[in-house]
Amino acid sequence: MHNLNPITPLGGDTCRIHDFDGLKIVEQTNFALASVALRHNHSPAAIQAFLDTSLPTPGKWVAHAHLNAMWIGPDQWLVQAPYDTHELLATQIKMAVGDSASVTEQTDGWCQFEVSGSRCADVFERLCNIDIRAMSRGDVTRTLLHHLGCFVRCENTSDRFCVIGPRSSAESLLHALIASAKSVI
Repeated sequence: MHNLNPITPLGGDTCRIHDFDGLKIVEQTNFALASVALRHNHSPAAIQAFLDTSLPTPGKWVAHAHLNAMWIGPDQWLVQAPYDTHELLATQIKMAVGDSASVTEQTDGWCQFEVSGSRCADVFERLCNIDIRAMSRGDVTRTLLHHLGCFVRCENTSDRFCVIGPRSSAESLLHALIASAKSVI
């Protein structure tokens, strides 16, 4: 019998939370991720049926019920759901779409931080070259944050964003977010 304990991307047994004046950074762990790439000459209908909504266009993400999807490239999306209810998300999608798309499990490849508060824009403008103040709910962009390729998803216009980056660089990403937060205090 194995006695394995799950750890967060930051190496803990619970999520880290950092509070600053007007800003909160929370490590997120309760999510499952799968990438979906539409195969040549196939319709996205099966993917849309699984999501029960239209697929997002470039620079956008959509949410319906407990699922959300964001555009990551031509005919490619990253689908996210709560881990507790969708531990086998990639398998569920693969069963739903059959051979119309290639589906890859991504949960352990990414880390996620929710950054919220009135000072979000101040923090992001020091870290990346996107106009965070122009983003609204439903927008997502890929950018470099402190030399790391990340997605920044606007959850709520101006005060709540989700940063999705490589799990192997979770500590570096958190360090960049904290350093930027401290520099604007």
